[in-house]
Amino acid sequence: MSNQKVWFVTGASKGMGLETVNAVLKNGDKVVATSRNLKELIDQIGNQNENFLPLQVDITNNEEVKKAIGTTIETFGKIDVIVNNAGYYLVGSIEEISDEEFRKTIDVNLFGTVNVIRNAMPFLRQQKSGHILNIASNMGYIGYANTGSYNAAKFAVIGLSEALTQEAKPFNIKVTAIAPGMFRTRFMSDSTLAEAKNKIAVYNVEQHVNMLKSFDGNQPGDPTKLAKVLLALTELPNPPVHLPLGNDSYNSIIEQRKNEAQEMETWQHLSFSTNFD
Repeated sequence: MSNQKVWFVTGASKGMGLETVNAVLKNGDKVVATSRNLKELIDQIGNQNENFLPLQVDITNNEEVKKAIGTTIETFGKIDVIVNNAGYYLVGSIEEISDEEFRKTIDVNLFGTVNVIRNAMPFLRQQKSGHILNIASNMGYIGYANTGSYNAAKFAVIGLSEALTQEAKPFNIKVTAIAPGMFRTRFMSDSTLAEAKNKIAVYNVEQHVNMLKSFDGNQPGDPTKLAKVLLALTELPNPPVHLPLGNDSYNSIIEQRKNEAQEMETWQHLSFSTNFD
């Protein structure tokens, strides 16, 4: 199949990443899937498929990412689509989160994405094609109490995607920031929801955690449909830079933008008061 695409998907052993890998393989494309847990990844997909290359990669380690990108090129000859999906969600107020905890959130959600982009761009530039899908969140547009480190990382992914869009355009490389709302994955389950260790009672973080866990299994978004959207995006000649997925994400971002515009208009007189007369 001369029109086979080669995908590179991080965080592929569960959730959106796993659904994406399955959809890619079903579509007849090739995929390099990375995870910190290679056994879990192979157990989920299987290892007997010439279109599937599972790799154990810590995306926060630049050398491991560089090696994985190199292996992709050596094995399949190119990369067409990158899905920066791996994520880490930490609950805790800014005061509670330790330096180490905050940095881990940024390392996985932001620097992991940066490592993949940095090491893939030379190949994408050379072939003058490619599509980078950065999985952000509606929380990359809206800040919420007790999730500040995650907000910081995902806000950064949105800004990075906007900048990369401009940098990559001359090389015919497309960039889309995906902002999912709540999708029915294990992201809010007991096994994946991390909490700050040093809790301060007045912030009621436990109450926030219990609220999030109550969504587990009840999220409105279908990750299988999300994966289909990602495949469809890669066929578009002019894909969007920003794409909320789920009406919860879309509506919350639109409402936030309206509130921001109203606030800026209210305080316009101060904004305009700082120039030399």
